[in-house]
Amino acid sequence: MLKYNRMDKKLVQRTIFPEILAHLGKSEITVIVGPRQTGKTTLVNQLKEKLLSDQKISTEQIFYFNLDVVSDRRIFITQEDFIRFVNNHTFKDRLIYIFVDEAQRIHEAGLFFKGVYDLNLPVKLVLTGSSSLEIKSKIAEPLTGRKKLFTLLPFDFEEYLNFYNPNLISFLSSEDSYSVSKIMEVLYRFMIHGGYPKVSLTTNGVEQEGYLEEIFTSYLEKDVVSLAKIKDQYAFSKFVKIIAQEMGNLFNADKTSQELGIKTETVKRYLDILEKTFVVKRIAPYFKSARAEIRKMPKIYYVDSGLRNYTLEGRGFSEPNFLSRNDKGALLEDFVFCELIKKGINDLNFWRTKDGAEVDFIVPVAGDIIPVEVKAVNLSDGELTRSFVSFVGKYQPKIAVIVNLNTQMVRKLGPTEVHYILPYQIASFLSDNI
Repeated sequence: MLKYNRMDKKLVQRTIFPEILAHLGKSEITVIVGPRQTGKTTLVNQLKEKLLSDQKISTEQIFYFNLDVVSDRRIFITQEDFIRFVNNHTFKDRLIYIFVDEAQRIHEAGLFFKGVYDLNLPVKLVLTGSSSLEIKSKIAEPLTGRKKLFTLLPFDFEEYLNFYNPNLISFLSSEDSYSVSKIMEVLYRFMIHGGYPKVSLTTNGVEQEGYLEEIFTSYLEKDVVSLAKIKDQYAFSKFVKIIAQEMGNLFNADKTSQELGIKTETVKRYLDILEKTFVVKRIAPYFKSARAEIRKMPKIYYVDSGLRNYTLEGRGFSEPNFLSRNDKGALLEDFVFCELIKKGINDLNFWRTKDGAEVDFIVPVAGDIIPVEVKAVNLSDGELTRSFVSFVGKYQPKIAVIVNLNTQMVRKLGPTEVHYILPYQIASFLSDNI
């Protein structure tokens, strides 16, 4: 078993960091959103350090405010107060940088910063927030055409590996059995406890579960109760558990409402809240008709498998050996989903027929699609499911993918190249072929 702890090591640079850093040179407002405790404050500190070290910006030009801290809100009480602050801290039109953490706490924040932006003051604004429940309505919509939105999620696997042990990064591109076994060993652990940075600081399971409890409790208190105004926490918590149990399956709102004893509209609201607070994400079935997609049941995935396992009230961590878990198929499918959305591949669907034939993910490419089937088993001799063969025969894509635990090969199925790859290769493979 590999043992490595990064607690005393330098912080890892997130994959999205260079893109956000480049956007600091744009006049648009930079907006960074994502779940609580995914490292937005750390990322902001890294941006500030880059401004100081690489771009030679002076400390007098950089300001940081955390609006979870009451005293930091003073200059944001009125727009006039903030404009006065900007004018008092600019000298000879030098650009100043103002970072505002939890910016949605400002009253009518979008209109507030829209007015500032339209004055063309020598200020670069960087805003962060943890809940799109408020960010979309309070910030994003009023700032249409004046901002660029970046989403920071828990670590993807490469980020986690770089945090856990950067010496293993070179193993990702190696096909020898030793390198593959070491990467898969770390991957199995990652799929159980997930990629929240604080959870990734240790390999101690008890500590990891404690951190996940802290993250989930904070989420309930700050997003669900305070922002979403959910009064029946018991029903909401039970709903979260049902979603965790049914992860990767078709979501039936009517059935769930009967199970919980609440209205279907309440169930749909709960799902909206989970999605807008970056806990889950739904995907629709693949149809030629977009109208048909809307009428069909979606599938739901967690944005972090560790948080999903925590919501199962202990059962999610009762079996630490991934290969022995009853839910290993769901966890592997969720891993593939998360790897894709964390690399910016968001336009995903799944395929399912009335008689139950299914392909896990359909990824759009220019003028074509790539079907992706996920199998949490060892495959040999180019095995294919009947559903997968049916889909490929009907749509004849140029490329198709089988994600599995042991086989790397390419075979032909009619005109289609079927690539068998390991789970951690999926994001780079699709990035190379989209």
